[in-house]
Amino acid sequence: MGIRVTQSMMNTQLLRNVSSNLGRMNDLQNQLSTGRRINKPSDDPVGLTFSMRYRSEIDANDQYVKNTDSATSMLDFTDTTLGQAGDVLQRLRELAVKGATGAQPQEAYDAINLEVKELYNQLVEIGNSKFNGKYVFNGEQTQTAPYPGTKIDDATGKMAYEVTTDAGQTQYELGPGVTLGANLTGVEIFGNPTDADNVFLVVKQVSDALKDGNYNKVSDLIGSIDTRLGTLLEKRAEVGARTNRLALVSDRLTQTGVNLKSIQSKTEDADMAEVITNLKTEENVYQASLSAGAKLISPSLVDFLK
Repeated sequence: MGIRVTQSMMNTQLLRNVSSNLGRMNDLQNQLSTGRRINKPSDDPVGLTFSMRYRSEIDANDQYVKNTDSATSMLDFTDTTLGQAGDVLQRLRELAVKGATGAQPQEAYDAINLEVKELYNQLVEIGNSKFNGKYVFNGEQTQTAPYPGTKIDDATGKMAYEVTTDAGQTQYELGPGVTLGANLTGVEIFGNPTDADNVFLVVKQVSDALKDGNYNKVSDLIGSIDTRLGTLLEKRAEVGARTNRLALVSDRLTQTGVNLKSIQSKTEDADMAEVITNLKTEENVYQASLSAGAKLISPSLVDFLK
């Protein structure tokens, strides 16, 4: 027995088909206007899962890039200050060589000593260098100046050559489980209080020897200046090695970012040629469904009564 088809059933089916056609057109128009194949979870549940994972990895990679840039800036600044400290020590050595010469009047030693004292002050300022609002050479105690005072003959309070700076490392996350310490501590550069070549102590001793006209003592201290200069060169080489490693890390992160965005694009982005073609097809189907609907509902009650 055949199924009886009523006018109401035909109207309902027509509305369902027109609504379905409009829904597909709406989806395609969304893809066309956003350029994305996935605009809501139902578009591709599996693809959306991968997309969210790629987005998370891209965000993490971007943060690693920022960390790498920050670490590089910190090391560049450290290298600059080490260069400044080296220049001061070179000048100290020149003055020490002059002061190690005997048979000079005390006035000559006093004149040399005036500049030596200024070099001490300059070294303290370098030791208290700040980068981005933080003290560079005091480990993790970045809000505390490591070296007190700038007066070489200040008898009150702690002197710079008596200071042990914080030994903490400022670690930068460069990747999953990959960290790098980007700072050097003050004792690594300027020496521990117990080191014979503690840079502040050596300057103080040179100054005291010049004050006493003890050129033999000044001559003996030139060796300590040389060992500290050697330490500075070693630290600059260490900074250079870390900087080179950061450059390699930066290149790898950049390439990783390109790869992640590429695969994200393949997952999320719409094929515009395909979308436009499908949209034109759906528009034709929609127009056809409207045309069919017009013919279906056009008969009036009078038409049935004829």
